[in-house]
Amino acid sequence: MAWDPTLYLKFGDERLRPGFELLARIGELPPGPLVELGCGTGVHARAIAARWPERRLTAIDRSREMLAKAAAEPSPIRWLEADIASWSAPEPAALIFSNATLQWLGGHAQLFPHLMRQLAPGGVLAVQMPRNFDQPSHALMRETAREGSWSAKLVPVVGGATVLREEPVAPPEWYYDLLAPQAPDGLDLWETDYLHVLAGEDPVLQWVSATALRPVIEALDGSERADFLAAYGAKLRQAYPRRADGKTLLPFRRLFLVVRARSGA
Repeated sequence: MAWDPTLYLKFGDERLRPGFELLARIGELPPGPLVELGCGTGVHARAIAARWPERRLTAIDRSREMLAKAAAEPSPIRWLEADIASWSAPEPAALIFSNATLQWLGGHAQLFPHLMRQLAPGGVLAVQMPRNFDQPSHALMRETAREGSWSAKLVPVVGGATVLREEPVAPPEWYYDLLAPQAPDGLDLWETDYLHVLAGEDPVLQWVSATALRPVIEALDGSERADFLAAYGAKLRQAYPRRADGKTLLPFRRLFLVVRARSGA
């Protein structure tokens, strides 16, 4: 799936803020290398490298477009194109950091324990994932995908391994029950509801066009794509009306996990 770094960073402050808040909750780390899964344009990777300048940091993403943007400025960071669904650490990591990425992957019951096994004793898994998939931005996307002449083409998108799934991210209690037995030395779990104040024409459509809507856009072309966007955009304008000052409010819930592996002591 192709990604557009410029479109993604159109709302850069809003998209990047949760990652910095996640990074701020990470405490001391044991010896070992650092890894970011789903580094995107590299903003958080550079912040991680600045905080632990003596560590080796590998930043991984599947998108060549995102990695090209990330590597545009010189850095000691190793930028690696790879599929994180099948990734394993070449050596135990002190930190595995992932911001707004793992919601794209299914099988969390297997994925999260696998990531914990990639940590050094006392290492930290730090993850942030959106948990707003019941909101109009996504519910209306699924609804529109099932309507019209494009519905057959979008069956794999709505039912496949994309963020158009009904619940790609489980409730926080589910992750606690999954990970607490593996983290006797600490599990920090919380949710934050953001209220993004967006400007411009059709800002919610522009927001999702950079992320969740990408599989739909790539599955359609020509008039079908234009008709889908027109139908979906009209629903979004009704669900997210402009306020008196011309701005649009987008509520957005995110789940955070900071899990420390058993120290081995």
